[in-house]
Amino acid sequence: MKKSKLIKKPKVKEVKSEKAGAEPVKKVIATPQALRGMKDILPADQPFWLFLTDKARALAKSYSFEKIETPVLEEAGLFIRSVGKETDIVEKEMYVFEDLDGAKIALRPEATASIVRAYLNHGMWNLPQPVRLWYQGPMFRHERPQSGRYRQFFQLGFEILGDANPVSDALLILVASNLYKELGINTSIQLNSIGCPTCREVYKNELVNHYKAHRSKVCESCKKRMQRNPLRLLDCKEEQCQAVKKEIPQILDFLCDPCRKHFMSVLEYLEELGLPYFLNNTLVRGLDYYNRTVFEIYSVGNDGAAQSALGGGGRYDYLAETLGGRTTPACGFAIGLERTANKIKEVNPALAEKEKIDIFIAQLGDLARRKAMVLFESFRRAGVKVAEDFCRTGLRAQLEIADKLGARYTLIVGQKEVQDGTVIIRDMESGVQEIIDFNKAVADLQKKLFLNAA
Repeated sequence: MKKSKLIKKPKVKEVKSEKAGAEPVKKVIATPQALRGMKDILPADQPFWLFLTDKARALAKSYSFEKIETPVLEEAGLFIRSVGKETDIVEKEMYVFEDLDGAKIALRPEATASIVRAYLNHGMWNLPQPVRLWYQGPMFRHERPQSGRYRQFFQLGFEILGDANPVSDALLILVASNLYKELGINTSIQLNSIGCPTCREVYKNELVNHYKAHRSKVCESCKKRMQRNPLRLLDCKEEQCQAVKKEIPQILDFLCDPCRKHFMSVLEYLEELGLPYFLNNTLVRGLDYYNRTVFEIYSVGNDGAAQSALGGGGRYDYLAETLGGRTTPACGFAIGLERTANKIKEVNPALAEKEKIDIFIAQLGDLARRKAMVLFESFRRAGVKVAEDFCRTGLRAQLEIADKLGARYTLIVGQKEVQDGTVIIRDMESGVQEIIDFNKAVADLQKKLFLNAA
């Protein structure tokens, strides 16, 4: 049997003082820092994140979406085949490494491919179609960190698998719009259709011809995109390419009849619902699996102008087939939680304020603390909003905390109260105190709270 190795404490190098007889000075050990592009979500930020996820969960229930969770680690080939070998995500941003057993695996850069993989693995095509799923979790991309964008970032998304009807596209846009409306964030929806493989190929040829005519004016990256992935030309943000991009042929003019009818039907649903939208002929999204409808959601400033993108999605009818499954029409969208939480913080900073409580339990002495813990559990089980700070010992400090938390009453348990089997009730508004039986404290306080509410 192998002996387990003990974990040794890190050695601290002693630096001798120059003064004779002086005590050796310990060298300071550097504290580890979070990796670049990784972010701690601190308690002060949690109210905004919880508000967001609670609203999403409620909407998912309203629209019959069921929760799904997929692994953070997947075979790298899943994303190479689905997202696209020529995309920036796969070429430059995906975390890929070799596992201990030699398998090539990746930290997921997005969730849709994983969800389609799960749909196929578990035979979910046998369920009543369409299957509506929603998810929340971390994604990973090695890109340049900036405000609201990190290398580990969180997404929340909704997917509809097994339905080709344009009503599913419209439903997802409605869910996304309602989510931001309930979060108190003004948004605008930008829409486009990138057609199917047949009509898109015709458009790509026209697009390349347009860029070839202006080859000297575009960046080096776009010169490569012309050969490898022409639709990525529309993603270019380089200043020198913008003038060329303004004059591109309109993709909607090249849609085949089925794709045109599908897109027009989506727009008719949105108009019937009263959802405003803007057509954006350069919108293509950054993943290769999309077809037909694509859309993005932007925050809107007080002047009505679109600001930053908060999320987006579209239709991906061929993804399941690309991954070896049967043809499964599908669509979905995802939102960035960091950017959305930051917007919530802007429009509703009051969420950070702590919820007011009904009862605070204060104690003095070890024996009183034990009894106070029992009392706290009794109130908690009774559904009363109760708080404590059992680590404090001074009464004044505990009363200050009770006041900050907005407690209506503070119950005080000291050594004398333990001996007498009583507890002191202090009205935090008037300062009036009374003594009641310890065993009747919950019932008596519930009556007081009921009378105050009435």
